[in-house]
Amino acid sequence: MSDHLAGDYDLVIFDLDGVVFLIDKPIPGAAEAVERLRADGTAIAYATNNASRRGTDVATLLNGMGVSAEPAEVLTSAGASAALLAERLPAGSPVLVVGADALRDEVRDAGLTPVDKLEDEPVAVVQGYGPEVGWKILAEAALAVRAGATWFATNTDRTLPSPRGPLPGNGSLVAVLRTALNREPDVVVGKPQPGLFTAAATLSKAERPLAVGDRLDTDIQGAVGAGMASLLVLTGVSGPAELLAAPPERRPAYVAADLSGLFRPAQEAVLPAPGERAGGWRVTRDGDRAVLDGSGDPVDALRLLCGVTWAGVAPSAIEAGSADAEELLRAWGV
Repeated sequence: MSDHLAGDYDLVIFDLDGVVFLIDKPIPGAAEAVERLRADGTAIAYATNNASRRGTDVATLLNGMGVSAEPAEVLTSAGASAALLAERLPAGSPVLVVGADALRDEVRDAGLTPVDKLEDEPVAVVQGYGPEVGWKILAEAALAVRAGATWFATNTDRTLPSPRGPLPGNGSLVAVLRTALNREPDVVVGKPQPGLFTAAATLSKAERPLAVGDRLDTDIQGAVGAGMASLLVLTGVSGPAELLAAPPERRPAYVAADLSGLFRPAQEAVLPAPGERAGGWRVTRDGDRAVLDGSGDPVDALRLLCGVTWAGVAPSAIEAGSADAEELLRAWGV
């Protein structure tokens, strides 16, 4: 067993938004984490639900931030969606594209014909995030689906992390059509579906992959579905309150404040923390309630509390037994 968490794995699959960067700014420590993994001989992959950029563009963006990346290491929901469409449709089929130019280009390169209106008789609609998506193209998509086109969504992330806070993601745009059509998409391609994870492992010929993400409902659930260990970092969307209430299919194997957790001993990140003590914290359970007391690293407290909430104590039944615990629970909204 290695002396640090990442050392036990032969591939680390990074989500991007909320893990490596926020919109266009790298998260502190991301570049250093990637370089240390490379120096250790650990394979790297990037798997993102964001369909607004192609793999080559993502690699260029990352390298411009100082985070090393090769285009072949990047898997996007746009590329995966186009590949799936090409598997299911005859070559040259018209596909109505809702999203950024990157998704349109992926569809074209897959041998299909991107279109943007009902009169082009699309046999499928593919919907991905794009900052310029508006009512006009959404209206054409709604008409096309009503006319019988198969509806593909690259992903259904409700929000997109940013330095200013969560912004509407593709799931919010999908919700517009869901409301108008009173139905769900026929196919959702990206996380939490396991395809991006399994593709990354296959390309790297990895036997022990570790997925790193910031969202329980996509990154972690997708990794669990793929049968992979996962690390939740608290630099993006999902926070402590959501983790404490997570159902089994959204529970990571590890949690860390940021990517530096990859290089700390696994027992300092494992979920839930074994026993009643971790760091300077202690949790005691009394029936359907629990008390947190002590002080120290908030992640240690979070790990302990997962042990009791995942075993049946409601997050609302956690009480503070010290001033530091009271302040921490208040900050988490528990």
